[in-house]
Amino acid sequence: MSLPILDQFGPRASRGRQTLAGGLALLRGRVHEICGPARVVLAAMLMGRCAGPVLWIAPAWQGERLYPDGLAAFADPGRLVMAQARRGEDMLWAMEEALRSGAVPLVVAELAEVPGLTPVRRLNLAAESGAEAAEARRGIAPLGLMLTPGAGGAAGVESRWRMGFSPSASGLLEGGEVWRLERERARGEGPAAFTLRRGERGEVEVA
Repeated sequence: MSLPILDQFGPRASRGRQTLAGGLALLRGRVHEICGPARVVLAAMLMGRCAGPVLWIAPAWQGERLYPDGLAAFADPGRLVMAQARRGEDMLWAMEEALRSGAVPLVVAELAEVPGLTPVRRLNLAAESGAEAAEARRGIAPLGLMLTPGAGGAAGVESRWRMGFSPSASGLLEGGEVWRLERERARGEGPAAFTLRRGERGEVEVA
């Protein structure tokens, strides 16, 4: 059963939640962690549900790059602003400054390792400051996404999600792209697992 989708442009939008599909939503003005083999796909899905420019920070030494044609299946690549950092510390600094400005509704960082508690606390404080700045100009509070390798496990995040690819297990899901999404932790919500699929019109649904 789907829950009502919150209007991100309505009253107090800057302190609202960013919906993904059904009743799944991430609190804005905070930083969330995404791990798992399909973590980039989940970030792209959220980008497709957001409005405005998106800052995507990646390590300069990483050989793989975000593929615009693949991203286009979920969101407009023209909204993307790419940044590369030479060190892990620079990636965290860039993410912190972008969140604090409140000028970008979505900030994504492909981290090479799981950050410690102190950097995560700084990022959350920056996101809260950015939410206040966005609210002052009637904008949208920033949403921070940390894409972490392996099993993730960053302390201090608002929520942690694991995204993986899932083969079609029933006739209902045959012929479409299917993913398994696990909510490992979230403030006020317990662990849970969901099946996501892309509908006939390309929208993401909770199957």
